[in-house]
Formats: sequence, structure tokens, C-alpha cells
Amino acid sequence: MTETQVESSAVRRWLSDLAKGNRRWIQGSVAAGTLAGFATIIQMVFLARIVHLGVIENASASMLAPLFAGLVLAITLRAIAQGVQTHLAARCSEQVRRTARRQIHRYWRNSGPLALGQTSAGSLAREWIDHVDALHGYFARFLPQMTLSLIVPLIILLLVFYLDWLAGIFLLLSAPLIPLFMALVGMGAEKLNQQHFEVISRLSGQFLDKVRGLTTLQLFGQTESAAEVIQQRSDHYRRVTLKTLRIAFLSSAVLEFFASVAIAVIAIYIGFGLLGYITYGPSQDLTLFSGLLILLLAPEFFQPLRTLSQYYHDRAAALGAGAEILARLGDEQTASPAADHDVEESDNDLSFVTPAVDSRSIQLSDVSLAFRADHPVLSNIGLTLAKGDVIALTGPSGSGKSTLLHLLAGFLAPDSGDIKVFGKPAGSFAFGWLGQTGFLVHGTWADNLRLTSPNVSDVAIETALSNVGLGPLLESRDQGIHSKVSEDGQGLSGGQARRLSLARIFVADYDLILLDEPTAGLDSDTEIFVLEALRKLALAGKTLIFSTHHHALLALANRVLLVSGGEVRDV
Repeated sequence: MTETQVESSAVRRWLSDLAKGNRRWIQGSVAAGTLAGFATIIQMVFLARIVHLGVIENASASMLAPLFAGLVLAITLRAIAQGVQTHLAARCSEQVRRTARRQIHRYWRNSGPLALGQTSAGSLAREWIDHVDALHGYFARFLPQMTLSLIVPLIILLLVFYLDWLAGIFLLLSAPLIPLFMALVGMGAEKLNQQHFEVISRLSGQFLDKVRGLTTLQLFGQTESAAEVIQQRSDHYRRVTLKTLRIAFLSSAVLEFFASVAIAVIAIYIGFGLLGYITYGPSQDLTLFSGLLILLLAPEFFQPLRTLSQYYHDRAAALGAGAEILARLGDEQTASPAADHDVEESDNDLSFVTPAVDSRSIQLSDVSLAFRADHPVLSNIGLTLAKGDVIALTGPSGSGKSTLLHLLAGFLAPDSGDIKVFGKPAGSFAFGWLGQTGFLVHGTWADNLRLTSPNVSDVAIETALSNVGLGPLLESRDQGIHSKVSEDGQGLSGGQARRLSLARIFVADYDLILLDEPTAGLDSDTEIFVLEALRKLALAGKTLIFSTHHHALLALANRVLLVSGGEVRDV
């Protein structure tokens, strides 16, 4: 599913589903906003009354003191209600964004690292952070304000009609103009916001790819062309951003114009009515109190609508971000809050999946997988592997050895058949994994080993490093296990980086360890260290399954399986 295939109706349904589990926060925000609006009306009543008594009736300060106290109380109540409204709206937004991130996390978990590896890390990070954060304004501001823009103006309109029905008609006739222009402007803003999120996702991915491949670009003399590409993409993003801002400024200007004209018309009517130049209808009954109150309430009548028009761009941003997120989620685009709560609990306790069938073996039953319909990789594989065995997978390149490991790890789902690892579905419990390239994060050696075991001691880390043959290198480093290492293993050779990743398996103490070509690309000295490390794991009773062509590794295994022609059989 691509971005263009995500219809706006599907995005709106998704946003509505996200809001269902947080109705109480939205309703609470609306109630607090209504209270703030009512306090504003009371504030204007007190203010108009104070002016009327002070100017027309020359009231004393003692007579005005209670009104001033009421005015201060109304202002205080308004401030408190607005604070509560903001707090409840923020809680709603927080819950919604947490739910959206759970859905994205579930998609990542179900897709596995192989599928996610086809997408730029920059795009994934952008969706997780900025796209989800773009939902904040829609739930914290737009949704509550959409209801408030009906309730508060209606209360003011009823009061104005009570004071002067002709002024009420002026407000009633001018009010629909603002929603009309909001809708017209919003059509273009929604499309521009979606384009904005598409462009920034691509730019993020391209920039991260260029930074990661900077060494390669330098070697081939392509840094200038890469910089030019980034500059062109950045300039395109700038133009899209300016288009969005232009729509926002234009819409604000139009809405402010119509609101100002409507208020000016009412002000002219009130002024001429008080001066006696207008004698039609209720104008003869106008007093300073009623006229000033109407004039004070007119801006407050339009304020919720003007605020809604400002937040209308939050809606456009949410629709644009939602389209990008749904394009990623595909068929898993909707989930109830209850389901997401279950998912969160299942993340903490993965034993819920299936009761154990045979906790002492790994079973593959009629497992088939094909990346293309005319090219099956594995066909109806039936296999049982005992716990504690050391299994070597061998066979020609492209025969499916790595694919079989990915199936056992849960990185791939079979087209048909069932896989049970120690009685549980593949990937439903912790296991050790070492791919053809080691995985490192920017930090220290200790940081990398504590990825899987956060509470492991320094002594255990040093022991694990010694087990993989990195003891002498560790002793040569002044900072020891706190020596720095970058994401690409800067400061370490390829073999040392691979062994540092292997040391992570020792500190984590996994029962199942999967290794994809653990000695590929290593020199003979490094191979010896890796072989010795794997032998220690085998002697400790761990279940080792690895793919290899290396004779020494084949000799380490107590069972060798040949993967070829879609079949798996003992050698």
C-alpha cells in the first residue's frame, strides 16, 4: 500500500478509532472549555455593569466593590477552567499517541527485521516521532474546539438575542461565513500537509543513507553529487513548506477580515442606536449596559470560530501524518484501545501465546516458503531438533539456509505449516542471534553488551569478552570495557566487531542461539576465537543452530543438515 492509495476516509476512520478510547478526556476538555466560556460571559456582564453604573448612574466605589470582586472571581474561574481544559486535552493527546505508537510497534514486531530492513531507518524514525507527534494538535486542540465552537457561540447568541434581537441577527448571518471559508481552505491545506510529510520522510531517509555511506561516497568521489541531491531535495521541501505556510496565512487573513467586518457592523449599529440615529426595532431600548455588553460579547462570539480556524491546520496535519502512518501499517491500520492494551501486556509476558507442546525440541511441521510463486525456497519441511544439540546447516549459496534461520527466529512467517520452538511459536521468547554482520550501537563496549542484559556486572562483561578472545585487546585499552565504539565499529576490525556482538550472547545466557555464517569473512586467527567461543556454548548445553561451509564448524556440530532444492535432510 502506498501513500496515494490511502483514502482520506480511511484516515478519518483511524483517527476516530483512536479517539474512541479517550472520549472521557475529550468530553472533560469540552466541559472545562464550556465553563471557561461561561466565565467569560459573566466577566463581560460584570464589566459592562460596572461601566454603566459608574458612567450613567455615578455609583459610588462601595456600590461597585461587589461587582469588581465578581469580575476578579470570573477572571480567576476562567483561568482555572482554561488550565484544566489544557491539562485534559494534553492527557488525551498523550494516550492517543501512545496507542498509535503501539500500533506501529506491533507492525514492526510482526514485520520483523528483514521487512523493516527494506525501509530507510530515517523514514521509520520520522514516522515514529514526528508523524505521531503531528496527531497532538488534532486531539488536544481541534476536536475539543470543534464542539466548543458550537456551544459557546450559541450561549452568547441566545444572550445577545435576549438583549437585542437585531444585533443577534447580525451575528447569526455572519457566523456561517467562517466555517465556509475554513472548509474551502482546508481542502488545499490537507493535500499540502500530506505532501509535506511525504517529502520530509523521503528527505530524512536520503540524508541518513548519505551520512551512513559517506566513506563509500568519498572513495568513489561522489560527495559533491550527493550533496547536490540533498540540496535539491531540501529546496523542494522548503517550497512545500512555504506553500503550507502561505495557505495558513491566507486563511487566517480571510477569517480575521470577515470577523472584523461583522464586529464593525455591530459596533456601528450599537453606536448609532445609542446616539438615536437608528430607531428601528429594539434599538430604541438600547442602554449603555446592553450596548456595551453586546459589543464586548461580539469578539467572544467569533473567538471560538477563529480559534477553530487556527486549529483546522492541526486537522490537516493529522490527516497528512495519518495517511503516511496508514500507508506503513497496511492491513493492520486499526486496533481498539483494549486490543492495544492486550498487546502491551503481551510484550511484557510472551508466555501467553500457546501452551507448550514439547519444551525439549524444535519442531517444523509441513513448513513451506516461497518469495516467488515459481521459486519455492522451502517445501513441506518436517523437522525435529532436540534441545541442546549443535546443528549445522550447509548447502549451496541461495539454497535457503539463512531463510531457515530467519523462520526459526520468527523474522519470517512461513506461507504454510507450523513452527514450534521449545513448545512456543518462533520468535515468542528471547534467543541469541548473530548475523553475518555484527550489530553495534554508539557507546562503550559495556553499553553494547548491556543491550540484552542491562543489570549485568562489569566482571561478567569482562568474562564474556575473554570467552570470545577479546581479553588481550581489552587489556590494551586504557578505558577497558568503557572504551568507545561507534555504530559502524570504528576502532575495531570486522572480526573484533563480530566477536563483540558474540560476547553479548554470553552475558545474556540464552537457551537457543542462531548464527548465520559466524566465520564468514574472518581471518584464520579470528576464526579460531569464534570456534572456541561456540565450543564453550555447546559444552554449556546451549542449543546452537548455524549456517556454514566451514569444515571446522561442521566438525563442531553433532548433526549436519543439508539445505538444497527446497528440502532439508541429514547428511
